[in-house]
Amino acid sequence: MSFEVIPAIDVADGRLARYTREGPAPVEAFGGDPGAAVRSYAAAGARWVHVVDLDLAFEGAARNLDVVRAAAASGMRVQASGGLRRIADAEAMLAAGAHRVVLGSGALADEAATAALLRRFGERVVVGIEVDDGRIRSRGDLPVDLPLAETLGWLVSAGAPAFLITAVARVGTMRGPDAVTVRRVVRAGRPVLAAGGISSLADLRALRRAGAIGAVVGRAGLEGGLDLEQALALD
Repeated sequence: MSFEVIPAIDVADGRLARYTREGPAPVEAFGGDPGAAVRSYAAAGARWVHVVDLDLAFEGAARNLDVVRAAAASGMRVQASGGLRRIADAEAMLAAGAHRVVLGSGALADEAATAALLRRFGERVVVGIEVDDGRIRSRGDLPVDLPLAETLGWLVSAGAPAFLITAVARVGTMRGPDAVTVRRVVRAGRPVLAAGGISSLADLRALRRAGAIGAVVGRAGLEGGLDLEQALALD
């Protein structure tokens, strides 16, 4: 199986942004234009783009469906996220053209609702696992603090098709990924994507050795620290 590098954009009120504990902060790359970033990713050879709706994550309202719609119309496959926990929001993102959605970690406190969403959307859902100090600790407007191993166990039993592991403390730092946690989660027997701290081809290779099938690259891809053409051609 090939290793998929997925460049990401975070969006608030239709503009490029980045996550901070206080809320979305504007990003100057590409003049703040999500469409320009997506076109650049496509030109580099990307097949996917990961779109994070920060308004949904912080305020519980999906306000960036036009960004999802435009990215999908460009021919890119869209993986849409942003603290997603409601069936209605997943339906809206998929209707806007997303190929799949990422269930936010905040949703995992409600096992019944998570199981219902997994049954409804099946392979079109990736379960987001935000990890901090060995536990699942979500960001956004619905914080949770859950044990990693036990939560993975019931998620696998509930039919979770894949996981996106985000190293919370490393997001935006470009100081290397958490390959150790990725390796632990891979043992659950589901495909694993990884995010957080990625800044180099060596980081991507480390994640591939850990068993990940791909990586979501944020700041390093958006601000030019990582040569996306080389990353996308990773052998």
